Amino acid sequence: MRDTEELYREYSTQVYKFIFSFCHNHLLAEEITQETFYRAIKSIHRYDGSCKVYVWLCQIAKHVWYQELDKRRKSSSDVLEDPSFTDSNSPESQFILAQNKMDLFKQLHLLDPNTKEVLYLRLTGEFSFREIGEILGRDETWARVTFYRGKQKLMKGRSS
Repeated sequence: MRDTEELYREYSTQVYKFIFSFCHNHLLAEEITQETFYRAIKSIHRYDGSCKVYVWLCQIAKHVWYQELDKRRKSSSDVLEDPSFTDSNSPESQFILAQNKMDLFKQLHLLDPNTKEVLYLRLTGEFSFREIGEILGRDETWARVTFYRGKQKLMKGRSS
């Protein structure tokens, strides 16, 4: 395997974008990216080459993210807090935006894990379908179909 500095230089931006698509927080994404590479370097001897290095790093990053979510849930912090919503003009608009956001995330939470992940990566990470397929170990067509079906499920949920 490559030396660790080269590994970081080549993949840190991609891993950061991947994590940012989940957390929407620059500082947290940087922290999780650092932790991801720390863990990757510690366990580099277990990398068997059965997948691309980028996919392996994203698997580690996703695991670190889920651990962060668990930690935050236990301390009852709001992970989905978005500072852009606090700058709205009136308390009423803040409330409506917060409710809409909460409803969307509740609906996303009910989707199967693959669909949920594809939607997050596409909508918040702005990854291409090809990149999403690569991250999840599938092809571009699978990512497109999964995204479309997930979007349809969300739209049905909103209309009912």
